[in-house]
Amino acid sequence: MLKQYETVFIATPVLSEVQIKEAVKKFRDFITDNQGEIVYEEDWGLRKLAYPIQKKTTGFYHLIEFKADPSLIAKLEIQYRRDERIIRFLTFAMDKHSVAYAEKKRANKAETKN
Repeated sequence: MLKQYETVFIATPVLSEVQIKEAVKKFRDFITDNQGEIVYEEDWGLRKLAYPIQKKTTGFYHLIEFKADPSLIAKLEIQYRRDERIIRFLTFAMDKHSVAYAEKKRANKAETKN
């Protein structure tokens, strides 16, 4: 059975727009190539970090919400560790409450845009 996950990664701030898009596409493709299904995606852009990481104070944040087999997570995190563009990442399994909250948040966001 597929579980729902949310992963956020921070890419190094020295990348160009094109390099950021390449990194995002790499991880999106990795999820879908391994029978994962992307539910939602959000680019948070360049943000200030809470504390310096690798002597950097900012980073490009990107969130991907997806459904996948639990065995995919370890493989995905290995891909993050191997990619020198990624300075931090966090993946967590969403329970029914966090899934409902995320859907509600997206619905509210869509309403305020219209």
